[in-house]
Amino acid sequence: MKAWRFSDTDAPLELVDLPNPEPKAGEVLIAVGACGICHSDVGLFEDSKWLGMMNVPVVPGHEIAGNVIALGSDVTGFSKGDRVVVWSIGELHGYLRNGGFGQYVVARAENLVRIPDVVALERAVFAEPGMTAHAGIVGAGQVKSGLRVGIIGFGALGRMGARIAVLSGAEIYVAEVNQDVWEDAREIGAQRVVRDVSELADLELDVIVDFAGFGSTTSGAIGAVRERGRVVLIGMGRLEATIDTYQLVSKNVTLVGSGGGSKRDMEAVLAWIASGDIEPVISPTDFEGIPDGIRRLAKGEVTGRLVAVY
Repeated sequence: MKAWRFSDTDAPLELVDLPNPEPKAGEVLIAVGACGICHSDVGLFEDSKWLGMMNVPVVPGHEIAGNVIALGSDVTGFSKGDRVVVWSIGELHGYLRNGGFGQYVVARAENLVRIPDVVALERAVFAEPGMTAHAGIVGAGQVKSGLRVGIIGFGALGRMGARIAVLSGAEIYVAEVNQDVWEDAREIGAQRVVRDVSELADLELDVIVDFAGFGSTTSGAIGAVRERGRVVLIGMGRLEATIDTYQLVSKNVTLVGSGGGSKRDMEAVLAWIASGDIEPVISPTDFEGIPDGIRRLAKGEVTGRLVAVY
């Protein structure tokens, strides 16, 4: 199979020919139909700390949707032709195991989620980042009806998180440096849109969810949230941050990290996509366009989720 392989932070993706994988007991073989490209994929080329959680060389790509084409022994509940997304956290596809930047992926059947018939593969890819957004908003953020919630970063993940917060009954406020998407944030339901989260400090927000994670954004969230408020860090734009511990302690702020979610989170997001309550914004590319897509994403030239459609 054709695959884009990652070997080191300072080396470009390499297009390679690999043997087609074969499913073992309890596994299925998936023909990848679409794979999302996110800022974590950009981070592989910006910070060598990622190497500590990887088996290199490896085929990246953890937002995987495709069709089941072969079954290993002892697989029940799935058949050839089933359309599925991969719960990549279960096996860390794209990091410890080859992911979706290749034509085929092997995954354990227990780590698959079925795609509703009305959802196209390129839209189903959003189940993976949506899972992270859902877990961060509803789980770690404990967002519910009546709360005032700040969203830092209105990229693909933040956009989905903002929408989930609205669907959960919250009043949302957005901090986003790219003014080109401000109107989109207002259409989703943002009461106010600003460049920097510090501009929201007067609102005494109950929860702030940082989908950017660029260091200063997390520190700013601690400064802007109300006393005894909650800050959730999801984004990993940078792998280190300097925070104001005086404000963290004196305001009794709860700071939590949220690095993923469960298959139930994926199912909830897919149901919202199927119903039309969540409308994914897609910037499509193709298999050959993956390296250039990562470059464009790093330069901030992508609107919505960059999705490679095979």
